[in-house]
Amino acid sequence: MLTEQTLNSFLDELASSSPAPGGGSVAALSGALGAALTAMVCNLTIGKKKYAEVEGEMRDILEKAEDLRSHFTVLIDKDTEAFNKVMEAYSLPKETEQQKALRSVAIQGTMKEAALVPLEVMKHVIDALALASIVAEKGNASSASDAGVSAIMLHAACESAALNVSINLASISDKNFVSWKDEEVTSLLKTSKARAEGIVAIVRKKIGGM
Repeated sequence: MLTEQTLNSFLDELASSSPAPGGGSVAALSGALGAALTAMVCNLTIGKKKYAEVEGEMRDILEKAEDLRSHFTVLIDKDTEAFNKVMEAYSLPKETEQQKALRSVAIQGTMKEAALVPLEVMKHVIDALALASIVAEKGNASSASDAGVSAIMLHAACESAALNVSINLASISDKNFVSWKDEEVTSLLKTSKARAEGIVAIVRKKIGGM
């Protein structure tokens, strides 16, 4: 599993000529990094007398951020697994008409699965940004920049995942599915951008007032 490798091993595999892991796994990793930073700010806020009034809220956010980090981490491997299934479908025999038909069905099915994984990343990003926003506003001001980086990494995850959804949708013949998912991608991107920009604005204001 990718998530059990050392950082250097993962980067070496990412940089290799193998097409997987690729951008989809990196998108999920970016989400995990963003969620981890949100958790870090929570941990740096909890236990501080100055932030006693928000300790309960920070503990709740910490639990949710760690849960999201876990989801993103699972998706790092899940994206590569989905890509490998697509490659397996393309390698199916195509000598007879029946084989061609079965191969086509398999390709379309795995392409849909491959599109849904990064879309799941995007959906988790929206939830993670909601947490990052609260942490940026109420968390330890000394870690404001970390809250900002959290938002930037999360939006990067969303943008990156969107590209991976789109490249898979381009090969799917089910027009209704493609249209539906295209609309989701557009909506999620818009929401992610607005929330990330709002968080960065909060952070810059905090830093400026320090």
